[in-house]
Amino acid sequence: MNLKILWAIILTLMPITELRAGLPVAIIYSIEQSIPIWLIFSFIVLLNILLIFFIFYFLDHLHHIFLKWKVYKKLFEKYVEKFQKKVDKFENKYETLGFLALVLFVAVPLPGTGAWTGCLLSWLVGLNRKRSVLAISIGVIIAGLFILFGTLGFLNFL
Repeated sequence: MNLKILWAIILTLMPITELRAGLPVAIIYSIEQSIPIWLIFSFIVLLNILLIFFIFYFLDHLHHIFLKWKVYKKLFEKYVEKFQKKVDKFENKYETLGFLALVLFVAVPLPGTGAWTGCLLSWLVGLNRKRSVLAISIGVIIAGLFILFGTLGFLNFL
């Protein structure tokens, strides 16, 4: 396996970078190796969507175990404290926009608004799990398309 695609996978799985960093690396790899871009795009987006199930599993079943570790507990509490402002804003929007608010939140291709944050947001607010998985998945696809077109446009510009 090529180091560049492995790097793209790792970036896609990481909480901060996700497909926002992994997809451009994968697209460059795709172009270099003459692999159809749609194939690489589908792989990275699917990987990010599958990550949603892992995140919810972790939050539901493993999070309470990790809270016993002082370092994890301190980091988690610090993150949630900073994240609380986004949660408050989201709750206000969610009441009026509903499902669409979660889709749009995840679809914004900025660090801190991807599948990891969408899952944490859904989990903290106690949203319906099936609807959340669907909304986060749609958001990931939209963000992926933004990043795909942005990366291709940037590469064509160069």
